[in-house]
Amino acid sequence: MTRSTHTVALDRGSLDVTVDVQGDHGRPVLLLHGGGGPQTVTPFAALLAGQRPSQVFTPLHPGFDGTVRPDWLTDVRTLAQVYARLLDVLDLRDVAVVGNSIGGWTAAELAALGSDRISSVTLVNAVGIPVPGHPIADTFGLTPVELSRLSFHDPSKFRFDPSALTDAQRAVLAENRATLQLYSGSYEMADPGLPARLAKVTAPVLVAWGASDKVVDAGYGRAYAAAIPGAEFRLLPGTGHMPQSETPEQFLPVVWDFTEAHGDAHSARV
Repeated sequence: MTRSTHTVALDRGSLDVTVDVQGDHGRPVLLLHGGGGPQTVTPFAALLAGQRPSQVFTPLHPGFDGTVRPDWLTDVRTLAQVYARLLDVLDLRDVAVVGNSIGGWTAAELAALGSDRISSVTLVNAVGIPVPGHPIADTFGLTPVELSRLSFHDPSKFRFDPSALTDAQRAVLAENRATLQLYSGSYEMADPGLPARLAKVTAPVLVAWGASDKVVDAGYGRAYAAAIPGAEFRLLPGTGHMPQSETPEQFLPVVWDFTEAHGDAHSARV
């Protein structure tokens, strides 16, 4: 894995974006992490780059893991604009975007922007839209054990001992949590304006959903797919909120098959 920093300029200001890259050739994949931080996708990025001809770019959302977040970057919609510009800076084309949880929300906003550099978008247990009757769990007040019970099909495999953390690690986790709360905004992990933007999406979209997710249930996922013209929905058995972490070998072919089916052809027609 290599790490680099790239300066991205928007109308409201510039910022540095830190990007981890796995693989050195093949189809570019922009992999967007959720609120758990980049460690929730880094192993999957290595798996994908190792088993498929791909180059996986994993940016750290500004404010996570000690990175700098400018004062003007306070919402997911703007974060998506940052990543659209990052694709320009990196000069990537035929990009498959894959995002989990709040990273999925960011991927949905990227799809709504309509960048011609993007060939497909996969939303993995994404948040971001209001769905009556399917509330998003309020995870901010939960203990690690409680959060694990909501997030995983088999939480026993993902036990976490907070007492083993160093003070520095605790500080990073606290800052990540504060950054996540800032990005999620005042709408409790959902933007009421997003469904209207999604209705205009033209890129191929797959909504992949861990069937055992108790943070955002499968009914929410089906509503997400229904909000996007032509989107496919795929239920993933035996996995929860983070399929890329819990069942990566099951999840990988789902992502790759969709990516390959909607590669260069879409780029050529936009």
